[in-house]
Amino acid sequence: MRLAVISDIHSNLQALEEALRIIDHIKVDGIYCLGDVVGYGGNPNECVSLVRDRCAWVMKGNHDLATVDLSHSYFHPEDGKIANAWTARVLKQEYLRYLAWLPFKHIEFDCTFVHASIESPFDWEHVGSIEAAARQFPHFSTQVCFVGHTHVPGIIGEDLQTYTLRKGVKTLINVGSVGQPRDGNPQLSFGIVDTDKWTYQNVRADYDIQGAAEAIIRAGLPLSLARRLQLGQ
Repeated sequence: MRLAVISDIHSNLQALEEALRIIDHIKVDGIYCLGDVVGYGGNPNECVSLVRDRCAWVMKGNHDLATVDLSHSYFHPEDGKIANAWTARVLKQEYLRYLAWLPFKHIEFDCTFVHASIESPFDWEHVGSIEAAARQFPHFSTQVCFVGHTHVPGIIGEDLQTYTLRKGVKTLINVGSVGQPRDGNPQLSFGIVDTDKWTYQNVRADYDIQGAAEAIIRAGLPLSLARRLQLGQ
């Protein structure tokens, strides 16, 4: 099976549409989303609609949860809290119910899918160090565990020395962010995995950043959320 794995769309319609265009060109057997469909960006309804229609499975991210229940915004930065509250106001009721229904993890095709940390899926830990990555491996038994949340793509094997996907080596893969990359590269990011050959590709691509920034500004959201798209931060 060839699968596309996307994450952290954050209501960025321009980035999501370009990612899906690329995925359609590649021709995959299924699309899996690791969550944070909403938050930060200006097109939450359109993004939830597309993800619901196009993805085989979608995980619940912390911004999805915070949109459904704003009490979960307490640890978000101020601009994130503002965006969560706005998203909760404008999101259609059917999409709020959809986000509330989403699972925290899914296992299929010898792959585990989770938004943040398989060690503790409900605590939204950032797996952004070798030490944090090492703690994940006892908590999944599949060949691969896919995560997002940090918005920074990366790959590491259980031996902590392998940085490619190799059959027989348990591997943790962060696919990066479609809608708000934070690795200094403003290009959208997602992953393509082949579960027959056990190969993995991190896909980076340009998209209409100006259009996404203008959507944030039109929504009256903080300008900081528009500026960071240009910087990939």
